[in-house]
Amino acid sequence: MSSVIRVENLGKKYNLRHQQREQYTAMRDVITDGFKSFARKLIHPFQFSTESGPSSEDFWALKDVTFDVKQGDRIGIIGRNGAGKSTLLKILSRITEPTTGRVRIKGRVASLLEVGTGFHPELTGRENIFLNGAILGMGRAEIRNKFDEIVDFAEIEKFLDTPVKRYSSGMYVRLAFAVAAHLEPEILIVDEVLAVGDSQFQKKCLGKMEDVSTREGRTVLFVSHNFSAINTLCTRSILLSNGTISSYGNSIDITNEYICGLSSKQIGQNGKFDLTNRVNLYNKGVPIILSVTVCDHNGYPSDTLVMGKSAKIQFELQEIENINNLDFGIGFYTPEGFRITSATTWSSETVTRTNSNNSLKVTYQFDMIPFTAGKIMMSPSVSNSKHGIVYDHPEMSCYFNVVEETLFTEKKKISRTYGVIYIDGQWQLH
Repeated sequence: MSSVIRVENLGKKYNLRHQQREQYTAMRDVITDGFKSFARKLIHPFQFSTESGPSSEDFWALKDVTFDVKQGDRIGIIGRNGAGKSTLLKILSRITEPTTGRVRIKGRVASLLEVGTGFHPELTGRENIFLNGAILGMGRAEIRNKFDEIVDFAEIEKFLDTPVKRYSSGMYVRLAFAVAAHLEPEILIVDEVLAVGDSQFQKKCLGKMEDVSTREGRTVLFVSHNFSAINTLCTRSILLSNGTISSYGNSIDITNEYICGLSSKQIGQNGKFDLTNRVNLYNKGVPIILSVTVCDHNGYPSDTLVMGKSAKIQFELQEIENINNLDFGIGFYTPEGFRITSATTWSSETVTRTNSNNSLKVTYQFDMIPFTAGKIMMSPSVSNSKHGIVYDHPEMSCYFNVVEETLFTEKKKISRTYGVIYIDGQWQLH
């Protein structure tokens, strides 16, 4: 089958400027600096200024990226934040020009990259459907034929004649995806923007993407941190690391490689995870969660916990204002990225906090490990849920392994084939 996307030695370079002064400059500073510079030139007309101006450096968001995509392929693109995923999709969507290399695309491309991309905020939902169809090169009659399907899928019939600037982010995404998926593009490109929608709509979108690929032979490129969705939808995946392709192959193999690599980088010693060497996207780059320690039922740090026994997980945090208003959480995942459950302070009546050595420590206590034998990934978080503020959320950054207790193994081996959660109860035959 012929290639519909061919990427050859693709590179994208940005020039980063570093200002050698305060981050914020008032108008009076600009005027004052201008007068000072003018005065210096009058007094010393032949003396060059020794003040350092803004410096710059080249940053390669993508470098030497090469791959082929066949017609009807469903390709997942994964990688850490800043790996170059969004830059790649913007180049494939013809939003950004590459610095080096070239991209060959056969067919019409529909992209869903960011909330609001491709919509005019002053136009209504109805008008934006026709606008997007026209951008994709469709005639008015073609758009009318798909119109009812789009509205039904997006579930926004009541707000169809409302300007989209008044839509919530969830409504925006529902309409944007419905338009992108139903206006018959040969290539559908979807970024992490689907995470804005509720879980039911996400399932609906995944089903639609699978349908347009398998039944209609269209190509799908999907970026997500939800590895369960990647493995369900995509047959093959690309792992990006620092702007280059680290691996390209079977989705399950690629997601496992990514998770194992992420865990091995974060772990310092048995049960202790150092999270200081990273960029926190939620707090101007500064990590709030400094480390996570997993302790077994004996209270010792360990990355191996016994099924049915107690355990505790402790965060060490940077000092932060309004400590009493913070909410803490831990998301628990399978290695494939499927979310099992969460533990949060807003769903708990008591929170134990300990101040120690100019840092804050928060502990979550397991009364009994409910997971079956295998690996459990964790995503810790610090937020203010009342005001909708996230301070730090290193996803899938630490883990622990669950092993069976002797008592369980004497009865019957309980493996992951029984599920991720073990439910203990009493059976009676009447």
